[in-house]
Amino acid sequence: MNLLVAPIGRAVSQFDDPVFLGVLARSLLLSLICFALLHVGALWVVHRMLELQGILAWIADIFGSIAASLLAMWLFLPLAAAIGTLYFDRIADAVERRWYPWLPPPNGASLTAQAWDGVVLAGKILLLNLVGLILVITLPGIGFILGWLIAAYAIGRGLFVAVAMRRMDMVASRALYRRVRPAVLGVGGIIALMAYLPLVNLLIPVIGVAAMVHLLDSAMGRIQAEPSWPALR
Repeated sequence: MNLLVAPIGRAVSQFDDPVFLGVLARSLLLSLICFALLHVGALWVVHRMLELQGILAWIADIFGSIAASLLAMWLFLPLAAAIGTLYFDRIADAVERRWYPWLPPPNGASLTAQAWDGVVLAGKILLLNLVGLILVITLPGIGFILGWLIAAYAIGRGLFVAVAMRRMDMVASRALYRRVRPAVLGVGGIIALMAYLPLVNLLIPVIGVAAMVHLLDSAMGRIQAEPSWPALR
């Protein structure tokens, strides 16, 4: 249990770091822009499809805004994971400077490989979220559970592999993820639950990346003695 809680605790304790605060500000700005575009797009679609006038248009605007807000809440966690990957290198550097100053500079997968992994993961998450959204509408209980599982996977697998690829190639990163998958998804699940708390959910992009840096260090410490696994570079 400590393996799941300790990475999150250390991540939260570092929020006095200027790097964390700067990334948080950028994340909030990007989230607001995305949600504003979503609202505008939803209202445009309603007006375009229905071509309503007067009070009907006003009512449609209200329901369109509500629908856009619900959709934004549903997509928040995958969006948080995506934003986290944009700044993961900056956050990881700050974590390592404070907690692991003895580590050498990262020398892992190429930027192209990291970008491609992020694109593939984003596609998977989008597809799973569409399935989950359909289930929420048709089977609410199952849909919300699936949404939490998707969030745990998005934050856990996505951010852990992104952080690991700073210090090893893609094949080794994915192999390491499979080796410690229960812990990774466990941490991702806890962070996903935290995201349902107002205001706390705004911290998820930073907490997620920082926690995965700590989890990576713990995972490598446990298996580094095995000759079949690469050492930190």
